[in-house]
Amino acid sequence: MVSAKEPAIAMSSGLSIALLHCLCLATCLTGPPGQGKKEEKLWPENFTSILNSLLDGYDNRLRPGFGGPVTEVKTDIYVTSFGPVSDVEMEYTMDVFFRQTWVDKRLKYDGPIEILRLNNLMVSKVWTPDTFFRNGKKSVAHNMTAPNKLFRIMRNGTILYTMRLTISAECPMRLVDFPMDGHACPLKFGSYAYPKSEMIYTWTKGPEKSVEVPEESSSLVQYDLLGHTVSTETIKSITGEYIVMTVYFHLRRKMGYFMIQTYIPCIMTVILSQVSFWINKESVPARTVFGITTVLTMTTLSISARHSLPKVSYATAMDWFIAVCFAFVFSALIEFAAVNYFTNIQMEKAKRKTVKSLLEFPVAPVQRERSTEETVMSTDANSNVRKRTNATVQSEADGGSRIDTRHSSIQPPSVAQGSSDITPYSLSASSPNPFTRINASETLSSARATPPAPPSTPILTGFVSQHATAGSPSIQHLLGSRLEQIQTTTPNTLGASAKPSAVTPPAPPAAHSGTSKIDKYARILFPVTFGAFNMVYWVVYLSKDTMEKSESLM
Repeated sequence: MVSAKEPAIAMSSGLSIALLHCLCLATCLTGPPGQGKKEEKLWPENFTSILNSLLDGYDNRLRPGFGGPVTEVKTDIYVTSFGPVSDVEMEYTMDVFFRQTWVDKRLKYDGPIEILRLNNLMVSKVWTPDTFFRNGKKSVAHNMTAPNKLFRIMRNGTILYTMRLTISAECPMRLVDFPMDGHACPLKFGSYAYPKSEMIYTWTKGPEKSVEVPEESSSLVQYDLLGHTVSTETIKSITGEYIVMTVYFHLRRKMGYFMIQTYIPCIMTVILSQVSFWINKESVPARTVFGITTVLTMTTLSISARHSLPKVSYATAMDWFIAVCFAFVFSALIEFAAVNYFTNIQMEKAKRKTVKSLLEFPVAPVQRERSTEETVMSTDANSNVRKRTNATVQSEADGGSRIDTRHSSIQPPSVAQGSSDITPYSLSASSPNPFTRINASETLSSARATPPAPPSTPILTGFVSQHATAGSPSIQHLLGSRLEQIQTTTPNTLGASAKPSAVTPPAPPAAHSGTSKIDKYARILFPVTFGAFNMVYWVVYLSKDTMEKSESLM
C-alpha cells in the first residue's frame, strides 16, 4: 500500500509545480493592471535622478576627452535674415541660428527616453566650445523673453547646442568696378583657445548643405544674394595653429538706383552743354549761362555720388564716368571761350583793314584839277560877297552907325589859300569901301593864318552864319536881308565844288555774324566722341566679370 501511494504523490507534486510555472509566466507577460500608471508617476523622479547622476563629479572646465583624442565640433548655420550691407562701413549684418554638435562621453546615461531636451540653465553647468567670430564687429545673443538657446543631450552623450545670434561682420570691398561690382562677404569662426591639436571644426551636413539661406531671408535693397560657398582653413599664430571655418556670401550690386541718380543726370547734363553749340555766337549771355550751369551741375552730381561710398584713395568706375562727363561739359565752356576770342580777333582785323583802306584811298587827277578850279571860282565868288558886304556896311555907316572893320574883313579859309594871287592892293582897289591898304593887309594875313579845309567843303555859309549869329545884334541889324541873300546864294555858287567824285571809297565790311567754324566742328565732334565713350564704357564693364573672388576659389 505504501509503495503504491508514493508514485501518486510524486505525480501530483509535479503537476502543481508545472501549474505554478505557468502562472508565473502569464503574470510576467501580462503584468499587473496598475503598473503603467506607477511608472508614469515615477518618471519625473527618474529624470531628476538622471540629471543629478550626470552632473555628479562633472567638471565643466575640462573639454571632452581631455588628454586624449581631439574634440570634434560639427557646425551648421541657418540664416533667418541677411542684410543690410553698408558700403561706407564695409560691413554686413545677418540673423542666424548657429548650431554646434559634439560628443561628451561623460554625459552618457541609461534611461527610458532617447533625448533629454533641456533649457539654457543647463548650458552653464556643462562644457561648451569657445567659438568666436574672427571678422565679427559686433555679435548679439538674443535674450527676449528668455535666452534664445537650445540644449539637448542624447543617450550616447552627443550634445546639440543652438543659439540665435545677430552678427555684424566685416566685408572687405574692392570698389574699383563700382557700381557694377560684386563682393564675397566672409563669415569666419573658430576656437579662441583650443588649437587644432585639441579641437577641430567640421561641417555637419557637408560643405554644400551645412549653410542654409532661404530666398525669403535675403532682404537686400542694393544687392542680390547670388549664393554662398564654404571653406576650411588653418591659421597659424604664436599660440598655435587653429582651424577656421569660413562662409562666403556672394553679392552683386543692383544698378537701378545709380542709373537714376547719377548716370542719367550726367548724360543729360552733357547733352545740355552741347546745345550751346547751336546758339548764335553773338548770344554771349545765353551761352555763358549754359556753360556755367552745366559745370556746377556736374560738380554737384559728383559730390552727391561720393556720399554713399567710403573715402577710398582710388577711382571707381562711376568716378571715371563722372570725370569724363565733367571734361565734356568743361570743354563746351572752353569751346565758347575760344569762339568768342577768335571772333573778336577777326572783328579787330576787319576794322583795321577798313580804316587802312579809307586812309590809303587815292584821289583821281581829274578830281584834283576840279578842286583847283573850284577853289578859284570860290575865291571870286567870295570876293564879290565881300564887296557887297562892305558896300552895305558903308551905307549903313553913313546913316549914323559905325561897325568894327574886323567883321567886314572876315574871309573863309578856302579863299585865303585857294588863290595865291590875291594881294592887299587888289583887295583895296576893287572894293569901294573906305578900307585902307593897311586894313587889307591885316585881313589877308589873318586869313592865311587859318588852317586849310578840304576843297570840296562848303564852309562859307556856315562861317558867315556862325559869326553873324555869334556876333553882336548890330551886325544882324546892319546886314538884314543881305545876310539871308548871302546864305542862299553861296551854296549855289559853290555847288560845283561839292559834286561827288567818280571814284567812291570802299564800304566797311559787314558785321561778323552767324555760326563759327569751331561751332560747326563741335556740333559733330562732341556728340560722336561722347557716344563712342559711352559705348566703350558700358561694353567693357557689363561684359567684365566684376565678381570678387573668394579666397577658397583663388
